[in-house]
Order: sequence, then C-alpha cells, then structure tokens
Amino acid sequence: MNNIIVTGGLGILGREVVNQLLKNKNNFVIIVDKDKSKKKIQTFKQHLKKVKFLKIDFTNKKKIFSILKKYKISTVFHLGAVTQVLEAYNNPYKTFNSNIMGTINILEAIKDLNKSINFIYSSSDKAYGELKKKEYYENFPLEGDFPYDVSKSSSDLIVQTYSKTYQLNIGIVRSGNIYGPGDFNTDRLIPHVITSYLRNKKPILRSNGKLIRDYLYVGDVARAYITLMNHMKKRKQKLYIYNVGSKENFKVINLVNNIKKILNKSHLKPIILNNSKIEIKRQKLNYNKIKRELKWYPKVNITQGLKKTILWYRNNLSLF
Repeated sequence: MNNIIVTGGLGILGREVVNQLLKNKNNFVIIVDKDKSKKKIQTFKQHLKKVKFLKIDFTNKKKIFSILKKYKISTVFHLGAVTQVLEAYNNPYKTFNSNIMGTINILEAIKDLNKSINFIYSSSDKAYGELKKKEYYENFPLEGDFPYDVSKSSSDLIVQTYSKTYQLNIGIVRSGNIYGPGDFNTDRLIPHVITSYLRNKKPILRSNGKLIRDYLYVGDVARAYITLMNHMKKRKQKLYIYNVGSKENFKVINLVNNIKKILNKSHLKPIILNNSKIEIKRQKLNYNKIKRELKWYPKVNITQGLKKTILWYRNNLSLF
C-alpha cells in the first residue's frame, strides 16, 4: 500500500490528483486541508474507505512530522497554498507564512524522518516573473515581483536547495492557469465568469482583459503530477523540474468570449475594471522537456475543457 499525502487536497487540483491516485487500488490517500467543508468532501463519497481527511495547518511542523511517521508516507504532493494574486497582495504576511514556511516545515519533517519520501511541489509559471523572451524554460531564473509570485519563486528555490543540500527526492511542477470542474473559488476567472453567465449576469473582470496566459484542463495537469510521481519511483535522480504548459495561450477576454459563445450569452458583455497593476502581463511556458522525458502533453482542448467545466457548474450551481 502506497500511503500518500495531498495538501490542499480539496482544491481544484488536489481533488483531481486524489481522484486519479485512487484509481490505483494500492494507494491510500490522506488529504490535508484547512477547509474540511462537507460539500467538498462529498466529491469523494465513493472512495471514503481509501481516503482520510485531516484538517490541519501545514505550518504546524510537529503535526506534519507526526502524520508522516504515523502513516508511513511514501509521497507528499504539496499543493496547498494561498493561491490568489489579490489575496496575496492584500495579506503578504499570511501568504509568505503559508507558502514559504509551510513548505519548509514539510521539507524539514521529511529531512528529519525519512529522506526516501518523494516530495512533489506545486510551483507556478508566476515563479519566473515577467516574461522577457518568447517562452519560459526550466533553466530561466526565478524573478517574481509581486507577493504571490515571490512566494512561489522563493519556495521553488528552497525546495531545490533541500534536494541539492540534503539529498531529498524532489519533483517541481510549474504549471499555467488551471481550470475545470470542482473549483469552488469564484474569485478565480473561469468559475466567476461561468457562474455569472449561468445566472444571466455580466461577469466582472478586474484586469483589462489583455493579460495572456496558458490555460490547462485540470485533468491534464493532475496527470502530469501522477506521471512525475511514477517516474520518480523508478529513477535515482534527486531533482526533477518540469513546466506544464499548453498550446492554448491567449488573452483573458478571448477566454471569456469562448465561454460566452458556448453559453449563448452574447448580450452580456463583461464589465472591465482594468485593475491589473499587480499581475504579469504575458506568460507562456515551453513544455518540451516534460513531453520529451515523461511523454506528457495536454489532451483536452479549450472547447472540450470548457464544456465539461460548464456542465459541472450547471449541475452544481446551487452550491455557489
């Protein structure tokens, strides 16, 4: 039995990673999340015998150590974090404490208990900072400017140093913008736009609509994490770093227009606030490395992904 921890396991990515892990009968998954809400836990109804929910703050080093020891953990997926740019801007102390110190505490627990545990860290394309060339490559410097971006740049580098200095088994995934079913955070663009249109309301964009991003369906991203875990189990290399990107790289307003078209809401033009001074203007990940080494590539295109996502929100709109 492989005992696996997923921090942030009730978030959009964590939920999908857990679901994919549970397809393997030999996995027992412990979800560590500060938000133990009933509506999110219900999504795992069919797997309750193979899942344990722990509502703990991963900034609690002693607690993390005891969990790793008690359950004889083989892999940690560290996905839990303050994830919103605006929240990070409004509360930098909370962001740095959670995203940086929380990560250090897990690494310290692994270092002190069992260095053979695989640690897979959820970094971000924002860790690179402003895009100065055509695309981000894995060997580019990490130069975040704003609080969320810096929390990812710093944590990413710290994770690397624990591998290089203390020989921990580390995997780092730097992905673009994730969307899909199960995202309960309506402060994010896609959940907000879809739920607004489903209620026949105009969505509100805090940016000018011109920010350019990679958009990835959550199932594809989760598959990259699982593929990396399986790869790490078979290799002796200590550090793996991969960009997880998409061919679908376009402006926010284009994404909104896609949703509007699918839902036939052309009469509801979004309200544009143009308050995007704390966000990177353009981002694009080169993912040739993971495609070459792990044979991973995104399989779900934007139209397919949005239709699946819209269907989920339509069926679960009462939860919002």
